Amino acid sequence: MKANESLAELTGIRGREWEALQLAGIKTLVELLDRLPKRYEDRRRFDAFPAAAGGAAVCLKGMVIDTQRKGFGGKGFYEATVEDHAGGGLSRITCRWFNMPFMQKVLASGHEVVLYGNPKEHGGRIVIDHPEFEVVSEESRGIHLERMVPVYRNVSGVTQRRLRELIYNALEVAEGDSFVPVHDVDPTYPRLEAFREAHFPEEIAQTDAARRYFAKEEFFLQQLRVVWRRARHADLSGRVLGKKTALLKEFYESLPFDLTGAQKRSVKEIIADMRVQRPMNRLLQGDVGSGKTFVAMCAMLLAVDSGCQAALMAPTQILAEQHHLTFSKWLSPLGVKVGLATGDRKEEMTDAQIIIGTHALLYDKVEFDDLGLIVVDEQHKFGVAQRGKLIQRGVMPDVLVMTATPIPRTLTLTIYGDLDVSVLDELPAGRGKIISGVRVKPKVSEMTKFLSEQLEEGRQIYLVYPLVEESSSIKAASVIEEHPKWQKRFKHFEVGLLHGKMPPEEKESVMTRFRDGKSEVLVATTVIEVGVDVPNANVMVIFNAERFGLAQLHQLRGRIGRGEHKSYCVLVTDGKKPEALEKLNILAGTIDGFKIAEEDLRIRGPGEVMGTRQSGIGGLRFVEFLADTALIREAREVAEELLRNDPGLVKHAHLKTWLLEHAEVASQ
Repeated sequence: MKANESLAELTGIRGREWEALQLAGIKTLVELLDRLPKRYEDRRRFDAFPAAAGGAAVCLKGMVIDTQRKGFGGKGFYEATVEDHAGGGLSRITCRWFNMPFMQKVLASGHEVVLYGNPKEHGGRIVIDHPEFEVVSEESRGIHLERMVPVYRNVSGVTQRRLRELIYNALEVAEGDSFVPVHDVDPTYPRLEAFREAHFPEEIAQTDAARRYFAKEEFFLQQLRVVWRRARHADLSGRVLGKKTALLKEFYESLPFDLTGAQKRSVKEIIADMRVQRPMNRLLQGDVGSGKTFVAMCAMLLAVDSGCQAALMAPTQILAEQHHLTFSKWLSPLGVKVGLATGDRKEEMTDAQIIIGTHALLYDKVEFDDLGLIVVDEQHKFGVAQRGKLIQRGVMPDVLVMTATPIPRTLTLTIYGDLDVSVLDELPAGRGKIISGVRVKPKVSEMTKFLSEQLEEGRQIYLVYPLVEESSSIKAASVIEEHPKWQKRFKHFEVGLLHGKMPPEEKESVMTRFRDGKSEVLVATTVIEVGVDVPNANVMVIFNAERFGLAQLHQLRGRIGRGEHKSYCVLVTDGKKPEALEKLNILAGTIDGFKIAEEDLRIRGPGEVMGTRQSGIGGLRFVEFLADTALIREAREVAEELLRNDPGLVKHAHLKTWLLEHAEVASQ
C-alpha cells in the first residue's frame, strides 16, 4: 500500500473507525503513521505495586477483583480494585474515575489490565485517579504485551488498542519506495524504517534514533524558512541611516562613565547595519543589568541625527514609563524630545523625535512623521503579528529587538536564526555584589531582624510573592494577605503594595514613591520583573520561590545589585521537593544568566523556557530536540546547501510553495 493511499483501502479497517480517523485529520497511510507515540511502556516487565504514594508515574499489570459505583450525581465516581496477582495477591491499588459513569461498561471484575498513572495516598489507601488503562487478552499479546508498546494520543472513536493494531497493520502493508521525504535530510535512514522503529522498536534506543530523524526533517523545514527569510531580507532596499554621529558623540561626552567593551562593540555593529541600504534586523541579547538601554539610546540618536523618528515598544506600562524617565534624563539635555504613549497616556508627543510606548504604538492614535528605527524591548513578550504591525507603521525601518532573558545558545540559532546577533557579555563597573541564598522555612523573626538592619542603614527592600490574592487551589502566599503583616513589622517605615490588578495611576504612584526613596519596602508580585531600576534597593526576598522558573527568578534578582551596595537575594521555599531545591541552588550558585538559561532548558524543556506561542516554536512537534545543537546545525547546513544550489527553488517548487504558505508565522 502506497504512502498517500486512502486509509479506506486498508484491509480490516471498519467504517466507523475510518470516519473517526477522518475527523481527526488522518486520511492516508502516511498520515496514520505520522501519528507517532507520545510515550512507550516496556511491557516485558512492569513496575512493582507501590507501597507508598508519590514519586514518578508507574506502569502496572494486574487483575480487577472488585468494582463499585460510588457517590451521587455530579460527585459520583467509578472505583476499581486491582490486585497484583503475579505477586501472590498481597499488593492492591485502587483506581478511580470521576464523572465517567460509562466506565462500568468498560471495566469489570475479572479483567486483566495494564495501568499507567501517578499513585497518591487517600484514606490510608494507595490510589490512582484517572489512570490510562488497557484491558488485555491472550489473543493480542503479540502487539500489546511482552514487548516495547507504543502509547498514542487518543483519537475519539478509536480505542488505544485498536489504534495500535491499525498502525501495526499499516506498517505490514506499506511500500517503502512510496515514502519520500519532503527533502532527503538523511539518505542513510529509509523513511519507512524510521516509522517502523518509531512505532514498534525492539529497544527504546531505536525510538531515539527514529525520533531524531523526524526531528531533523522538521528542523530542516524550520531552518529553511529562517535561511530563506534571511536571504529575502538581504535583497530588500531600505534607507541609509547613521552617517551623522554628532548626537552620538555628544551623548558619549555627557556620560559620567565609560561604556563597556561589549556595549561599544554592539554600537559599532548597529552603526554598520544602519549604514547599509537594507533594513537592519538585529537582536541585542544581554543579561540583566548589562546596559542594553544605553545601546538602544545610541541607535536611536543615530536615527534622530539622520532626520527620522525612533520608537521603543515595551511590554508593560511600568517599563515604558521607566524608559521614558531614563531617556528623558539622558537625552533631553542634548535637545532630543522624548514622548510617551501608553494605553491611557500620551505625553510630549508633538514633534517628539523618540517615542516610548506600549502596544499603543501599534494603533493610529499615535502618529509618526517618519519612523526610521524600531526598538522592541523584552521582545519575547510580544507576538510576531504585533512586531510586524509596528514595522508596517514605518517605511522599511531598521529593527532592533532586545531581550534581557539570556537565551540558551542551543536555541538562538533556531529562534533567531534570521537575525544578526549582538551579545552584551560584560556588566558595567560599579555594580554591587549580589549574595544569593536558599532558605527553607526561615523564622519570620530572624528574617525581620535582618531586613530591619538593612533598612536602618538606609537601604530599600523588595518582598516578592507569587499571588495577588489568596487562592483556595494554590498553596502560596499573596501580596494582599502579607502586606498588612509587613506594615506591622516595619512600623517606622513605609511599606508599599504593588501588583498587576491595581489601576495604572495607583501603580505609578506606588512605584514613584519607591523610586524616590519615600517608601522603603515594596511588597509586590512579578510586576517588578522588568524595568524597575532603584539603585538603593539592595535586598530581595522571594517567597514560594519554587513556583518560579529559573529565568524568571534571575530576572527578578536583576532588580537589585544595580547600585554600589552589597545586595542580598533570599529564596524562600518549603523544601518539600528535592528538584525545587536543586533548581534554587543553581540560581544561588551563579549570576551568569547564560548558565542559568542552559540549566532552565535542561530542567523544564524548550517549550516551557521560551513560551512556544510567542517564541515562534509553537508549531514544532519535537521540541525535546531543541537542546540538540548538533542536530540543529545539521539541519541548518542542509537548508543552506539547498538554497545555495537552488536559490530560487526552481527544482524544489514544493518547498517554495510550503515556504510561501508558512511565511506569516515568521517574524520580520
